[in-house]
Amino acid sequence: MTPKKTIVISAVNLVSGGPLTILKDCLAFLSASSLCSEYRIVALVHKRELCDYPHIKYIEFPNSHKHWINRIYYEYFHFKKLSKQLSPYLWLSLHDMTPDVLSERQAVYMHNPSIVNRIKWRDFKFDKTYILFALFYKYLYRINIKRNNYCIVQQNWFKEVCSDLFSLPRSRFIVARPNVRIAYKTDDVRKERCRTFFFPSLPRPFKNFETVCEAARILESKGIDDLQVVMTLSADQNSYAKHVVEKYKDVAALQFVGLLSQPEMQQHYESADCLIFPSRLETWGLPISEFIAYNKPMIVADEAYAHETAQGGNAVSFFSTHNASDLAARMEEAWRGDFRNFHEVVREALQYPFASDYDELFGILLGGDKMMHNRIANKYSFADKIKLGFQWLGTKLFYPGQRIIRRPFSLRGGE
Repeated sequence: MTPKKTIVISAVNLVSGGPLTILKDCLAFLSASSLCSEYRIVALVHKRELCDYPHIKYIEFPNSHKHWINRIYYEYFHFKKLSKQLSPYLWLSLHDMTPDVLSERQAVYMHNPSIVNRIKWRDFKFDKTYILFALFYKYLYRINIKRNNYCIVQQNWFKEVCSDLFSLPRSRFIVARPNVRIAYKTDDVRKERCRTFFFPSLPRPFKNFETVCEAARILESKGIDDLQVVMTLSADQNSYAKHVVEKYKDVAALQFVGLLSQPEMQQHYESADCLIFPSRLETWGLPISEFIAYNKPMIVADEAYAHETAQGGNAVSFFSTHNASDLAARMEEAWRGDFRNFHEVVREALQYPFASDYDELFGILLGGDKMMHNRIANKYSFADKIKLGFQWLGTKLFYPGQRIIRRPFSLRGGE
């Protein structure tokens, strides 16, 4: 009997938040898929209890999260020895860094966009670890990156940035949306005078809370006293949250409600008239996607990630990210019921390779590139194929020699 080939999922540093969710989604798919009968699945994790699924062999690294030096050791020294023992066909690293391993195929999931963050040195006061890591991460990303058959990213803009930054062809990047289902609306947007604005986020300096607070202060100074700005901050969260709450406690419109449970988040989405999302940088920006389903206005930062995540929104206004006066102007327009600067953000197609679920992703990673290319194309409706035909014709006329396959606008299994 021919021994099974091995797939290694390396995720020793993923212990919480969105990255851990990516690991869980990945292992849940593999555990339930037919790949388990074809391949031996080995997961390298911090603790098995964080992501325990059947049909998967686990190797734990309890010291991986204690110090970044431990992770450097595992990635660039220990894993090469381990790869000799496991003899993997595919080694997929889910946490940005490309290890030095022996594997027929290799890929890395690049979910941390901090390498393009515009560092504000005043943030160093509140989040030294993040700032230092962001500065260091650009170099960690670069190490061994050209060993990968593919690099996986969540958004097209990040693919283009990394392609240029690391001198890799765009065909080596797979755009794979996270596992979020978005309920797009085709009916008329709810454009009522906005009195309640909602900004949900974790208390980190790059989330840009202070610009929202300054905008609220500007509106208050203009005599607008019947609006509320609800933010998920509380003074006991960390030093940055305490700084923001203390600095703006005199602004009556601001409501600091602290972190919310998922049911509480849904309640605030329902009661809010408008979402504000001012973050300077995101891997995706989940609240934007979640709020699209409510078909209400949104005011979001004029950043690449936000333009991509807001696709499908019916009433979106972008403001200059660091300009509180610009944000205040958009908020005042919404408060007055003037939505002339709020527009639909059209969903744009992606260039292959892309994956709308883990089935498609592993089809590409395991070497079925051409087969998966055709398989995805065959999922299109007749109308989609007509549209693709025009795109193909335009490509041939204006970009001769370039092959393009674009997908219908679906985020099934994707963020």
